[in-house]
Amino acid sequence: MKPYAAILSAPGFSVGICCNDDEITEIAYLEPQTEVVPKTLLGKEAVRQLRAWLRDPRFEFGLPLAPAGTHFQRRVWQQIAAIPAGQTRSYGEVAAAIHSGPRAVGNACGANPYPIVVPCHRVVAANQGLGGFARQRGGFLLDVKRWLLTHEGI
Repeated sequence: MKPYAAILSAPGFSVGICCNDDEITEIAYLEPQTEVVPKTLLGKEAVRQLRAWLRDPRFEFGLPLAPAGTHFQRRVWQQIAAIPAGQTRSYGEVAAAIHSGPRAVGNACGANPYPIVVPCHRVVAANQGLGGFARQRGGFLLDVKRWLLTHEGI
């Protein structure tokens, strides 16, 4: 198991947070497990903001995220971050906005190191089906995506 700075419980899953003193380096969806109380100021702030989002899915994050990904991935993540809470875009719509292809967008979504904060769960299949999630096409993580979308009223 990774050395998570904090683990937060959510309905049906947990959220692991990795960070250094200055930046969040990863957020991960985990099977439900015991919470780990953060010991750092940034870990505490990340938990505070995630709890605020769990109470109100329209909460806007203000966490320092460590630079990650390729130039293309960062373009995709920027488009995803602009999708308002309670709305979705298809992989094709995101792809068209950055002049790319839906499969490449899906791969970038799967590589997103900051889910919830960079809300890749708001990207769905063209037929409004779920599509994949975190490089999975079923199971636990797709259940998490369903919950996230329902939490946002989608």
